[in-house]
Amino acid sequence: MPPAALGRGRRRSAEIAFARQTAMYLAHVAVGASFSDVGRAFGRDRTTAAHACRTVEERRDDPRVEAVLVRLEGLLAETIAATGPGSCA
Repeated sequence: MPPAALGRGRRRSAEIAFARQTAMYLAHVAVGASFSDVGRAFGRDRTTAAHACRTVEERRDDPRVEAVLVRLEGLLAETIAATGPGSCA
C-alpha cells in the first residue's frame, strides 16, 4: 500500500481504512506518540486516532491480524533500537 494512500482525506476502501488505522495504532502503541500527535500526522484529530486504536485492538482477536501486528511491532522496535527514538520521520 502506498504511504500516500494512508493520509488521504476520504476513505477509499475498507482495506485502506484498516491499513491507516493500523498505522495510527502502531504510531501510538509501538512508537509512543500521543493521540493528538498521531491524528495530526495523519491529517485527522485525536478522537479519530483513538477510534483507530480501539478498532485495531478489537481485530487482534483474529489470529491473522494478531500475527501481522506482532511482526510489525517487532520490526518497529528493531528499527527504533537501531536508529534511536524520533528517527522514524
